[in-house]
Amino acid sequence: MLHDYHTHTNYSDGDLMHRMLAAAENSELDAIGIADHCNVSDREIMKEKKHSLGFNLDMTYKRRRKAINRLKDDYDVTVFDAVEIDYHPADEDAIEAFMADAGFDYIVGSVHFIDDVNVHYIEHFEALSEQQRKDAVDQYFDMLVTMIESEIVDIAAHMDVFERNPALRGFATDQHYGAVADALADSKTVPEINAGRLLDEYGQPHPSDPFFEALMEHDIDFTFGTDSHTPEQLANRIPALQQVFEDRGVSPVTLDAVV
Repeated sequence: MLHDYHTHTNYSDGDLMHRMLAAAENSELDAIGIADHCNVSDREIMKEKKHSLGFNLDMTYKRRRKAINRLKDDYDVTVFDAVEIDYHPADEDAIEAFMADAGFDYIVGSVHFIDDVNVHYIEHFEALSEQQRKDAVDQYFDMLVTMIESEIVDIAAHMDVFERNPALRGFATDQHYGAVADALADSKTVPEINAGRLLDEYGQPHPSDPFFEALMEHDIDFTFGTDSHTPEQLANRIPALQQVFEDRGVSPVTLDAVV
């Protein structure tokens, strides 16, 4: 069985749902997880960022669920009703309260912000000193470990996503990787191998090869996540990510809760 647990639709920053489901069927996926972006922080700065991006799944997930239920029988693929939540330790209470009511099939957790700045914001991090950029990566890993230890999420997404930003690339250390590996070894959270920039400028899967090797010392399992936002990405990333799994000598696992 091949389950892609990490895709997006027009309920955040992806393509129309029926186009994504058709692409999943055409790509012969057994299951596709619709995990649109969501931020439920009560902090004003994060509410402003959410409103500027238009990521409002916290208000629209019931409407999306109706769309999933209407469409899922039209395609020969199982469809999971999931979410990709922005994690910050200060937002744990808000996240847990929202998830208790929402009833998603599973939760993908992501650290997208360092000091409330998106990790993809190249110009911001380029303007920092080298020490400040190292400190930023330290903060990222601290939040990632805290997220895993919180047991709030089922899947830890693109665990070195900051590597997509050339201003932050190369500051991760074996100590960072070891701390994440230790946390995952004691957690129900499963990391993904993510294809989000595999075919683009960055050209690497998440986690990177050295990060992956550190995790394998703890026999960590991985889910399959293309992080696709369009049908074309889905079609292209599935075989590319399958090749990554083959090259690394591991097989993707399925989530017990939604098999």
